Amino acid sequence: MPSRVVMPKLSDTMEEGRILRWIKQEGDGVETGQALAEVETDKATVEMEAYANGILRKIIAPAGSTIKVGDLIAVVGTADEDVSAIVAEAARAAKPAPAARPAAAQTPPPGRAERAAAPPAPPPQAPAQPATSGRRGYRASPLAARMAVEAGVNLTAIEGSGPQGRIIKRDIEAALATTGPAEAAEMTAPAPRALAPREGVADYEDVELSQMRRTIARRLVQSKAPVPHFYLTVDVAMDRAWEAYRALREEESPITLTDIVVKATSVALRRHPDLNATFAGDHVRRHNRVHIGLAVALDDGLITPVVRDADLKTLEAIAAESKALADRARARRLQPHEYTGATFSISNLGMMGVEEFSAVINPPEAAILAVGAVRQVPVVDGDAIRAGYRMKVTLSVDHRVADGAMGARFLQTLRHLLENPLLMA
Repeated sequence: MPSRVVMPKLSDTMEEGRILRWIKQEGDGVETGQALAEVETDKATVEMEAYANGILRKIIAPAGSTIKVGDLIAVVGTADEDVSAIVAEAARAAKPAPAARPAAAQTPPPGRAERAAAPPAPPPQAPAQPATSGRRGYRASPLAARMAVEAGVNLTAIEGSGPQGRIIKRDIEAALATTGPAEAAEMTAPAPRALAPREGVADYEDVELSQMRRTIARRLVQSKAPVPHFYLTVDVAMDRAWEAYRALREEESPITLTDIVVKATSVALRRHPDLNATFAGDHVRRHNRVHIGLAVALDDGLITPVVRDADLKTLEAIAAESKALADRARARRLQPHEYTGATFSISNLGMMGVEEFSAVINPPEAAILAVGAVRQVPVVDGDAIRAGYRMKVTLSVDHRVADGAMGARFLQTLRHLLENPLLMA
């Protein structure tokens, strides 16, 4: 019996997938576990495996098509099996509904059509204004200014004979008597030349949403609208952490400031399990393991690969794992288990110069931390003012899971750890 190949659900949030290319072609032999096609999901590009042995008899969904999860995309069978019924069924399912009959065009009554066809009258032209280019800072009496406007005289080209060089009535009259109205009007600067419209360039361009951007659009609506966010911001003294970071850089260590924030956050979550939680409808699930999701920016969206058990790992281990995950994320080669299961997320835009922002919670997680740039600012230290390093972090919390006091206590612990990095161990 022929085997139906359907679009699999390759991630927990996947609703449809785009077939990038078929690895196997019609007539090729197929074995269970072999890669059939490359599929772009909402998170990554994944090789779809075969679940039956046989021959790829028919490709229903060509490369480039977007197919909903569970819909038929190919048929696998033996060489002598009849697959025409399955192919015909797929064709009927894909056939669009007949278009509605267009309504008959209505003929406007005589007279109205003629009025509609007539071009609109051009708008009245505004009177020419005297130019303002040329000599700057002239002064003119109200009467002289009105006379200049009526005659089209450029005031910047006239030397005033009034007090402190003020242009008065007799100066306008002298200019008209000497040059005449037509020549005086020529003294005005020409109007700016309008730029010609671009030739052959469309007014706009429609860009199709990728699977990732579609999912982001759908999930952010699900998060921002029903999830009651509240936000807490603290300013962290990063002097010691920055000094440690610079020392690590001199030793060519791969540890970054983000890795330090991940370690401090995971230790703080271990002490405040109320925020290491997810909302589950009729109950809140507090997690005993700390899995940190790190937002990684891609060309068409972002993805959050997960550093698991971050509180138990060293800074070196976190740095190595974060870099490997980020590299695979940008190459669209993450496996589903590498970007699912986070209990808390971190988004860092500090490397882009952003000092402070609020992140949107990734449901069902209870919170997300937005990390800003480390900046050098004047700091009051006793009776002296010195240069110090500061960093703002903003915690977004689901109010159904935690309240302001819980979030504030977590931020106090996080700030204490970042200000005293030796306490993270």
